[in-house]
Amino acid sequence: METQVASNILPERKPKWLRVKLPTGKKYTELRSLVDKYKLNTICTSGSCPNMGECWGEGTATFMILGNVCTRSCGFCGVKTGRPETVDWDEPEKVARSIKLMQIKHAVLTSVDRDDLKDMGSIMWTETVNAVRRMNPETTLETLIPDFQGIEKHIDRIVAVAPEVVSHNIETVRRLTREVRIQAKYDRSMGVLKYLKEQGQRRTKSGIMLGLGETREEVIETLHDLRENDVDVVTIGQYLQPSKKHLPVKRFVTPDEFKEFEDVGLALGFRHVESSALVRSSYKAQKHIN
Repeated sequence: METQVASNILPERKPKWLRVKLPTGKKYTELRSLVDKYKLNTICTSGSCPNMGECWGEGTATFMILGNVCTRSCGFCGVKTGRPETVDWDEPEKVARSIKLMQIKHAVLTSVDRDDLKDMGSIMWTETVNAVRRMNPETTLETLIPDFQGIEKHIDRIVAVAPEVVSHNIETVRRLTREVRIQAKYDRSMGVLKYLKEQGQRRTKSGIMLGLGETREEVIETLHDLRENDVDVVTIGQYLQPSKKHLPVKRFVTPDEFKEFEDVGLALGFRHVESSALVRSSYKAQKHIN
């Protein structure tokens, strides 16, 4: 699911490159008013994303489907873990109406993991994509999907509705996966990304968080693995601790290091690399369709 986006539990000496300006601008103000008035559910607002003003100004927003309770307990993620509520089959139309009200040009859809459902939530995914397209035929789409436990028939449903971009986050390096993504598997996630391309998905994407204890060599190895599995776009950002219960930030990665990883990624052949401390999965998502 979408990499976590906010924290107010950072160490006292937060580096200057992590200081965020409050979002401003006419477009942001208009959209914020709409979101508040109609109680629209965006990850941008619920996660207090540092890039919200910039993305909204460019006509991009992220929406989460399948509720707000996840069946997994990842050590980095601020989403609640537990027994999810019953699926709301009106949700596709609600999301589509939200996108229409906000006049979104490029929408990113994400979700909690729903390992409790026989279809892992994949049918709701396709219903939502179809509803968005019916109501917003000019809006392009990125689907930031869970791994669906690597079950191909569920992934096939995503491929069948052909979003402009399909994303699945690897989140961290191989060594740290068991600690960071407790119920996930590094090779399974790589397999999902490879399978998407094998089935004809035009553009695939993944994201990595830094600052969890990974080494430079491990990050570069992960970039190599993503490229070997034909991923087109990669986002690299700083991990921020959602609460004291979550994994601590081991260190703040410097702008020079982020620039090095960007250069490595471009040299490996990724079409787009977004790499800086405040980058999140959906940052500049609208340009990744090209």
